[in-house]
Amino acid sequence: MSSLSLAARDSATMLRRNLLHVRRYPSMTLNLLLTPVVLLLLFVYVFGDVMSAGIDGGADRSAYLAYLVPGIMLLTIGGTTIGSAVSVAMDMTEGIIARFRTMAIHRGSVLIGHVAGSVLQCVMSVVVVGAVAVAIGFRATDATALEWLAAVGLLALVSLALTWVAVGMGLTSPNAEAAGNNALPLMVLPLLSSAFVPVDAMPGWFQPIARYQPFTPAIETLRGLLLGTEIGHNGWLAVAWCLALAALGYTWSKSLFDRPPK
Repeated sequence: MSSLSLAARDSATMLRRNLLHVRRYPSMTLNLLLTPVVLLLLFVYVFGDVMSAGIDGGADRSAYLAYLVPGIMLLTIGGTTIGSAVSVAMDMTEGIIARFRTMAIHRGSVLIGHVAGSVLQCVMSVVVVGAVAVAIGFRATDATALEWLAAVGLLALVSLALTWVAVGMGLTSPNAEAAGNNALPLMVLPLLSSAFVPVDAMPGWFQPIARYQPFTPAIETLRGLLLGTEIGHNGWLAVAWCLALAALGYTWSKSLFDRPPK
């Protein structure tokens, strides 16, 4: 077999291993998924009328639901990748990586398996959150087939970028608890973006924090694709942020993983 075939085979094996872990120990995935669902229901049914009145001057809960869902989807991805950081940290501290290093497997397949498994989890989590949103009234009737395809591609690209960053956080953490804490910004940053209110409605001193971060252009792009609103320069900004974070996360993770064990 060629080296490429061996790498693909070993990566597929590691992917199956990570998916089996998710199936056998679903509690972490469910806990991370519960947060965006609770936030969605809370902001729609408790704060929906007030938030909508503050944004467009009319108390319309359904309008606020349409505004909210794209941000919740990105928050779901950020939360799901925390599980990847924890899983990588557990592998690094429980000795299994040391055994993998002695086996005739492709060296990068361990990280590739984690990344591929995390991206699949992110997609499944977004589908679940999207199903909840549809059940409570969300509709994207203005989106064309091409816009839906672009939206799915953006979600997958964000998942890939954040996963590589989360893998690096897991590799640099001394234990699983520290990994969860280190990766927490991946779920906090969406809360500080345009997910819940427009940037222009925020206090002036806070607007640069919300505007110049990776989640806001991704949320505005997804919102534009699903709702038919203007995207402007947010599309290329979102792609640029994703590519930069993916390259940074990959380089960081590879350098940490390739270091000789202490």
